[in-house]
Amino acid sequence: MVWVEQPVGTGFSQGTPTATSESDVAAQFLGFFKNFVETFAMQGYTVYIAGESYAGYYVPYIADAMFNANDKEYYNISSIMIYDPSLSYDVVQEQLPSAAFANYWSNLLDLNSTYMEQLNNMSDVCGYTSFLEESLVFPPKGPLPTPPNVDLSDDSCDTFDSLFYAISEINPCFDIYQVATTCPLLWDVLGFPGSFDYVPEGASIYFNRTDVQKAIHAPLMEWAECSNGVFVNGTDDSPPSALSVLPGVIEQADRVIIGHGILDMVLIYNGTLIAVQNMTFNGAQGFSVAPAQWDEFYVPYHVQYDNQLGDLAGAGNMGSYHTERGLTVVTVQLSGHMVPQYAPSAAYRQLEFLLGRIPDLGTVGPFTTLKNGSY
Repeated sequence: MVWVEQPVGTGFSQGTPTATSESDVAAQFLGFFKNFVETFAMQGYTVYIAGESYAGYYVPYIADAMFNANDKEYYNISSIMIYDPSLSYDVVQEQLPSAAFANYWSNLLDLNSTYMEQLNNMSDVCGYTSFLEESLVFPPKGPLPTPPNVDLSDDSCDTFDSLFYAISEINPCFDIYQVATTCPLLWDVLGFPGSFDYVPEGASIYFNRTDVQKAIHAPLMEWAECSNGVFVNGTDDSPPSALSVLPGVIEQADRVIIGHGILDMVLIYNGTLIAVQNMTFNGAQGFSVAPAQWDEFYVPYHVQYDNQLGDLAGAGNMGSYHTERGLTVVTVQLSGHMVPQYAPSAAYRQLEFLLGRIPDLGTVGPFTTLKNGSY
């Protein structure tokens, strides 16, 4: 398993960003990967690619480039998995579903009735409510029109930021990546524990420690978990993957998995569904089965500690999933944006499916690496 910091401009990567599009990013990645394969004699190895968030752009474009290279010696790609991914226009995954998200989690967010009336009215007036209702039809009636406020030029229709600020008034420790988070404000050794960067007094970012950088043979430099400016002039000229390369990747891959944590607000689940319902792949558009009729996503029971700690990762039915024509969408009900962080056992089961070790995500049985384990 290899973790890659890319494109140029992220993490410990070296050089000046020259990419203007996802095609540039993919070409640079393939160059790196070919060198990596040659260095470690990995010719012909089966390749699986996984990523999260903006990797909804990166991973499908890289996979598409690997398929187009038609070179199984270096790019023997099988399948991809993307978590809470950027798939469509920002408005589709943020503003459009914001009011519905607030209504769904109303007991958790505890917004007052006056604000909720204002938010729902904003969604109605801006055309978001009707677009959402017309888009989430299974099977879809046809290609979806251009979403309202697609260029985000109308600030009066910014339901997303309005909701964020309203929640933050009630919950000053609100985490847009996992909306069930409350105070005290958490921190982590990577320096990005919630909605914002945060390093408490006396603490440090682990990968900024000189001893750590020397130990892992990294450049001695300032490291950050998230970086801006990885494209020339800060602009990615590529269309979203669901509107470009992703359908073709689905048609060529053994499996494509889209996982989504329902507690994520930075990229909202209903927006992902809209992106799926507007894609045509393997001879049909979208899914024919509504989420209410999907199968239960099962995670095996497992024993981690034989003491008072018990288990530190969940088990049982942790969400729902559906597969049609090579695409699987799976939800994790109590996870935020970073599914492997918030629901590691669920992510591990999804990894087993990605690798083809289990036939589907409803399989009731032990983890394939714990054949004698409980389930």
